[in-house]
Amino acid sequence: MRLPQERKRELIETYKLHDHDTGSPEVQIALLTERIKNLTEHFKVHK
Repeated sequence: MRLPQERKRELIETYKLHDHDTGSPEVQIALLTERIKNLTEHFKVHK
């Protein structure tokens, strides 16, 4: 399950450290946290 592009852009915009930042720990943790949340919900539905 991938993150929708718009949600990914929102997270990057919120946590970026500079204009072209996509690799800082802050951004990566935000993206991974969102993915974990999505997977948790998916697993609740599809036991």
